[in-house]
Amino acid sequence: MALFYTLASYLLFWLALPVLLTHPKLREGILERLGIYRRTLPSRASPRIWLHGASAGDLLALEPILDRLRARLPECTLILSTLTNSGKLMARERLRQADVVVYLPYDLAGAVRRAVRALRPDLLILEYTEIWPNLIWEAKRGGSLVALTNGRFSAKTLGSYRLLFALIGNPLKAIDLFLMRGEEEAERALALGAPLERVWVTGNTKFDARRASSLALEGPQPDLRAAIGETAPLLVAGSTHDGEEEILLRAFQKLRTGLPALRLVLAPRYIERSGRLLTLAREWGFTARLRSQAPSPSRPPPDVVILDTIGELGQVYRLATLVFVGGSFTARGGQNILEPASAGKPVLFGPNMENFADSVQVLTGRGGIQVKDEEQLARVLHELLAKPELVADLGSMAQSAVGAARGASDRDVDQLLKLLKTEARGV
Repeated sequence: MALFYTLASYLLFWLALPVLLTHPKLREGILERLGIYRRTLPSRASPRIWLHGASAGDLLALEPILDRLRARLPECTLILSTLTNSGKLMARERLRQADVVVYLPYDLAGAVRRAVRALRPDLLILEYTEIWPNLIWEAKRGGSLVALTNGRFSAKTLGSYRLLFALIGNPLKAIDLFLMRGEEEAERALALGAPLERVWVTGNTKFDARRASSLALEGPQPDLRAAIGETAPLLVAGSTHDGEEEILLRAFQKLRTGLPALRLVLAPRYIERSGRLLTLAREWGFTARLRSQAPSPSRPPPDVVILDTIGELGQVYRLATLVFVGGSFTARGGQNILEPASAGKPVLFGPNMENFADSVQVLTGRGGIQVKDEEQLARVLHELLAKPELVADLGSMAQSAVGAARGASDRDVDQLLKLLKTEARGV
């Protein structure tokens, strides 16, 4: 069955190659994605721990684990991999705990074999649903342990996983440790064939994330404050997806009839869309500027700022009066609502949050507000903007709720180190 997957993966690779070579988020680092490294990889003492997060946001959820691994195993080698260009750029600039940052190899037998031989992991840590069968199998053949952290499997995808595993074999059987976000997700992992003794519920490390850069802790930098402005109420829409910006601009237009000083920051999930959003905002009749464009000292801040930079969203949240988090009015299933809550801001989000159900559970009634549609979003925003004391109280509640839910990273690292020690003893 593994042979079937190997052949199918090569077929799909050749069919997808034109997209892989031209997609703006995936076209860089082709050699690394084929498991070929042109530079000598740094080597500390063992263990060599390879952690993978698909995107910049996913890597930030691994940051508290990186911190704790470095503190408890100061001589270990920490290797980070990611899928996207923005993820690699962010990791190199901000996740300084890592010794090396690379692109994840394509899940082709030859590519993962070369990567495993070059990186020589003692432990491979995957995140969320990053189940790459060839990588998992090759890592095991190379003598590595394999763990899944922040594990999640949605109810909607169970049937697809069962069909895939029936065709190719079950890669979950090769995973040594499952660190799941919640009880329901642990039950789904067991239903898919994960061995009972390897499954633990430890929580979500995003509750522990302190942001990769100390800049977010210190507060927004002067140039960011100048670009965004801070003299008026500010609505920040973070991690928005196609179609959600129109909803926000309509709500913004309504709100400004009674609050003309209100301003809006649109932070698209994919910054490649920034140019289109700039045009869209201007078509709605608003003054608008990209964050990367220098502000004019002689002009007031624009009505709308498009955040087209990487790594600044956490600081922008600190400037906000209210925050809406996108991916929740689309089929995406939500985005990270914990980051603005950690900044002490009330967080609004739409009805589609299935990928962040644990975060919704923590914040609902504690500074997080789920709205069912565009009309309710506009109404709740209007009501909150008229009550600054309530906004402050909700922000404090959200920040406290996140703080009370922390601890997953310590639990994860305890289990990971126990796994490494058990393997070292040959148990």
